Amino acid sequence: MSVDIEKASVVPKKYTDNAEKHDVKYYEGDRADYIKECRIAEKDFVNCSTHSIQQLFDKLNDGIPGLTSIKSFDPFFLHRIRISQGNSNAINLKVELANVMITGFGHTNVLESQVFKKDYSWKTIFTLPEMKLQGNYSLFGRILLIPLNGRGQVFLDAENMTVTMHTKTRLYSKGGFTFYNVTNLRVDFKMDGLKSYFSNLFNGNKQLEDSTNKFFNDNWRMLADALYTVITQTIEDILLDVLKKIFHFIPANYFVSDIPTPEQLYGKIAAKPK
Repeated sequence: MSVDIEKASVVPKKYTDNAEKHDVKYYEGDRADYIKECRIAEKDFVNCSTHSIQQLFDKLNDGIPGLTSIKSFDPFFLHRIRISQGNSNAINLKVELANVMITGFGHTNVLESQVFKKDYSWKTIFTLPEMKLQGNYSLFGRILLIPLNGRGQVFLDAENMTVTMHTKTRLYSKGGFTFYNVTNLRVDFKMDGLKSYFSNLFNGNKQLEDSTNKFFNDNWRMLADALYTVITQTIEDILLDVLKKIFHFIPANYFVSDIPTPEQLYGKIAAKPK
């Protein structure tokens, strides 16, 4: 499977110019009230971190001051998504989505946020009451043994999603602070329902289009299984883009006050992120 995503910029007191390649500007000043500081050495760290990350997600709805690379979090806009997936009995298709709008991340409910002291990777569990995707599509191939060839409008509505996110990081220093370089992210999810609609599935055969859409909705679990890799990859690319920008901008010290320096964690000076 291959996925190619073109992103629109995602819009959130002070910030300072910095010459490092990754981020020209970073947050500098007193810790903002939307950032909850926690100590990883404390017994209640997971509970504290969970509240901290919830506050961060909540703030994304209004916009993080100074972080101009994130234009909108909910809705989130993607210019184009290209997906090629196949070689299975359930799915073999090429899909291109354009002018995509995804809504629902503004209602993120963080259930648990863990940070592991060994390497400062994260495990985050959160729910989305619903996540909606709509845009233009073109596809060719097969889903659930149904041959498909069309282009039109697509609408997906995932209900009550529970997402488990595993995030890898690498610490680095900048301006006297420790920062997270978010290097990799993978998600797993489950949902309680999936409504879908594809217009013009068969280039004008309305009867066949309606019956196929009805089949997809009546058998939403089968469709969700068939599209599982596509959905996870899309969520991963969105969240990786957003989290990279946030944590190159806001020092990790503001979230974990007793986080080590890169030298303390790795035993030598860590290379700057590429």
